[in-house]
Amino acid sequence: MQNSLSHLAYLALEYSIVTLELRPGTLVTEKQLIEMAGHGRTPVREAIQKLAWQGLIHVRPRVGLQIAEIRPEDHQFVMQVRRELEPIAAALVATHAGPQQREQLRECARLMTECAITNDLPGFFAADKTFDEILEAACPNNFITAALGPVQTHARRLWYSTGTHDRMGKAITMHVQAIDAIRNGDADHARAAMASLIDHLSSP
Repeated sequence: MQNSLSHLAYLALEYSIVTLELRPGTLVTEKQLIEMAGHGRTPVREAIQKLAWQGLIHVRPRVGLQIAEIRPEDHQFVMQVRRELEPIAAALVATHAGPQQREQLRECARLMTECAITNDLPGFFAADKTFDEILEAACPNNFITAALGPVQTHARRLWYSTGTHDRMGKAITMHVQAIDAIRNGDADHARAAMASLIDHLSSP
């Protein structure tokens, strides 16, 4: 996983967008985002470029930066992509992850389990982002991870916006089941567990 200043700035701003601290449709300035991220202009500009590519920030010429709106059809489209690609990614990572990545997955599952006990939704979102980045680093098919990256972030923001936080416990249980299958190198089980997780997250 990356730890560059631009990536740390990206993580800070992405988290603010996902948790609606930066509200959908809001106009912001680069200066505001620099202050919010706690990093310098160059790392934040690079973070803005990534967020714009992911469709989370729109660069409006002569207007400024706008946080993407949430549209009624977003959930359906986001989950459609995840349902097709994420089980494949899980199976690939189960086969190709290295020892360090499998240890990172174990730690990720531990953090998620703690969040279920303490009802820590922000902590779970942070752990879920870490899970996504482990999958991205370990998956040998970069075309799949390039497609999944943006929709995984949009999915977290959509879930946060619905206020259905009471479903966190079940979601964490299913996340941990998928993580364990991946970590244990069982490609078929990983694919099935991830498909079950996506189906659960797709339900109203």
